[in-house]
Amino acid sequence: MPYKHDYDKILTRLTIILSRMNDGEALSVTELAKEFNVSERTIQRDFNERLIHFPIYQAGKSWKMQKGFRLEKSASIEDAVVLDILEGLVDGSSGFFAKRAKRLLSKLKNEEYNPIYAKLDLEDISDRLHEIQQLESAIKSKKQISCNYLIESYIKKLDLKPLKIVNYQGFWYLIALDARNDLLKKYYLKNISEIKIHDAAFTTDAKLEDALENALSIWFEKDREPVTVKLRIGSAIAKYFKRKPLSKAQKIINDQEDGTLIVTLPITHEMEIIPIVKYWMPHIRILEPEWIAERIDRDVREYQKRKEK
Repeated sequence: MPYKHDYDKILTRLTIILSRMNDGEALSVTELAKEFNVSERTIQRDFNERLIHFPIYQAGKSWKMQKGFRLEKSASIEDAVVLDILEGLVDGSSGFFAKRAKRLLSKLKNEEYNPIYAKLDLEDISDRLHEIQQLESAIKSKKQISCNYLIESYIKKLDLKPLKIVNYQGFWYLIALDARNDLLKKYYLKNISEIKIHDAAFTTDAKLEDALENALSIWFEKDREPVTVKLRIGSAIAKYFKRKPLSKAQKIINDQEDGTLIVTLPITHEMEIIPIVKYWMPHIRILEPEWIAERIDRDVREYQKRKEK
C-alpha cells in the first residue's frame, strides 16, 4: 500500500528504505519506484550511490541488508544515519578530542561497524578543552569575558563579547566583539588563555547574525556592505557546488544545458572568494564584480612572471 506522505524528499525516502531493509525486507526497485512516485533510475541511484556506504547487497531483483547489521538502539534509522556521519567526521580528525567524542558516540550505538568515513584536516585543540568549555558557556549566556591573548612574543589583555567558535581551513578561531568599541575581530583560539567570565551581558542584532552565518572564511567583515559575486562554474566541477554550496546564501541563477552553472553569493571581503576561485582554476571565473576578476588576473600574471625567472 503506497504511503500517503510526501516521499519525494531524498532523506525521507532513504530513511524508509533503510528502515525496511533493517527489518529484514527484500526490496524491489520497480515496486519502490511506484511506491515513492519516482523513476526506477532514481531508486537504482539510491542503492548504487546514496546508500553505497551501508552493508546492503543485491540479490536477484531485490536489495537486502547484510545479516548481522542492526540499528536497534537508535530512536530511528534517520538518527542512526546522523550518528554514522558524526562518527565519520570524528574519525577524520585526531587528538584527545576525537578519542573522547568517539567514545561518547559509541555509547549511542549498538554496533561497531560505521560505514561512513570523512577525512577532515582539523587542527588538534585537545589541549584547550577547558578554554573551549568556558567560551561555549559565555557564548550561550551572552556574557562578556576577559582573557590573555598571545601576539607573537607578548601578552595582550582583552575584554570581549564572544560570539562564535569557528573553524576555517582547518584552524580554530574565536569570533568576538571588542567590548570597548564593538569592532568585530577574530582571534586564533590556541593563543587565548586565562579566561574569566563576567556578569555583564550583551546582545547581538540580526545583521551580525547574518554576517556570521554567511561568512565564507575568516576574512569576512561585519560593517562592510555585502557585495554580490557572480561566478561561472564549469561543468567539470558544477556538481560539487550543487552538493555543497559555498554558503547558505548561494543561489543558482542559471543551470545551463552544457552543465555550466551561474551562481551568485554575497561577500564582505574580496579574500572570502579569491582563494576559492584560485583553488578551482581554470574551471571557475568571476563574472561580477569586474575589479575582483581583474585582481585575480593580475595575481596570475605575476605568478607566471616569477615562474619564468
